[in-house]
Amino acid sequence: MITGTTLGRSSRSRFARPAGIIGKLLLQLDGPASRGKVDSMLNALEITRLQDQATVRWHQDKPWPDPLTLAQLKDVNPPQASDRSRGSRTQPRVPEALLELVLIHHQVNFDLWHQEDKAREPGASDASVAQVKRNIDARNQNRNDLVEAMDHVLVAAAGRQKSTAPLNSESPGLILDRLSILALKIYHTAAETRRASATATHRKRNRARLALLEEQRSDLAACLNALWKEALDGKRRFKLYRQMKMYNDPELNPEVYAHKPKRKKAARKSS
Repeated sequence: MITGTTLGRSSRSRFARPAGIIGKLLLQLDGPASRGKVDSMLNALEITRLQDQATVRWHQDKPWPDPLTLAQLKDVNPPQASDRSRGSRTQPRVPEALLELVLIHHQVNFDLWHQEDKAREPGASDASVAQVKRNIDARNQNRNDLVEAMDHVLVAAAGRQKSTAPLNSESPGLILDRLSILALKIYHTAAETRRASATATHRKRNRARLALLEEQRSDLAACLNALWKEALDGKRRFKLYRQMKMYNDPELNPEVYAHKPKRKKAARKSS
């Protein structure tokens, strides 16, 4: 389970704990988007804007509201069938915990991005690369745990889904993860279009890349909104998939358990 301490020192330094953090956070978003609907439905546009704002602030080393830890989601359970009729058209409330998980998940991807950069630094020592690799492994585990946590919240919010509806191969949490990575790609590609030390050809090439990335994100956000709506309408369903990562588990990674000292067999008692 992920807690606030497992994300590392850099995560804690970027977060603050003001009261009513989600309300204040939404008020900081630019544009005329309807903020009243965020609590009642999954809105991919709001989420991408949230990721963009966080990315900018973290690169400026400015604090951002502290998300919930996963420990606070232990009591989130899918509602019973009696809680909402199968044919109801009422939009279920998506808990604020989802938006907070989106932020903490994006923070992990933000840190992963920069750890991957460090791993490729020319002249980095073997010891430095090895430590960065361990950092990447730990954050990747956090990333996968958070994808499952977002799906857990959305499964609970969606309620009982129509069992005969076609099953979507990708869960909303996995789509949110892809949107997070796209937000980081867009930020860094945009920076390359303005980099003074780059050639004009380099900046032009990155402007073309930026347009493609923005189109891909727009398409993916629309797919997420469509999946959520179709799931509520009984036309499609999604499930919570466990990632079952093996390399970080000392009982499942053969390169780890092969080096464990073998237990000595107890001597047989003489008859």
